[in-house]
Amino acid sequence: MQRGRRIAFDYGDVRIGVAVSDPDAILASPLKTLVATDKKLAHELSTIFTEFEPVCIYVGKPTHMDGRDSESSVKARDFAELIKSLTPCPVELIDERLSTVSATKSMRESGVKDKDARQRIDQAAAVAILEFALELEKKRS
Repeated sequence: MQRGRRIAFDYGDVRIGVAVSDPDAILASPLKTLVATDKKLAHELSTIFTEFEPVCIYVGKPTHMDGRDSESSVKARDFAELIKSLTPCPVELIDERLSTVSATKSMRESGVKDKDARQRIDQAAAVAILEFALELEKKRS
């Protein structure tokens, strides 16, 4: 497995959760939450890519439970295309079924109120996407 950081995004119409791995691709950590409608989104993404110099970028692709694409899948694919226009780094869509659901459940179990958890849930979902992607990479190696 190539050494270097990986970044994952949990794309949503309102918020985009961001997670990053350590250079050895062992740990996935929440980084920040971006505003999807921010006019400076492309600049913020470029800043993240410059700072972390990822070797791979993952974007969660929400699909229906039966594996069919959802309306949100198209939006996630468009977001991945935006990322591809900003960096030469490989970008891969990752099945994210239940990532937000599991992140929400974890937050509730840890006592975080829904109102306080919104941004953190998006970051936690990005962490779940990144952890799944790292497992896939390890299996491929």
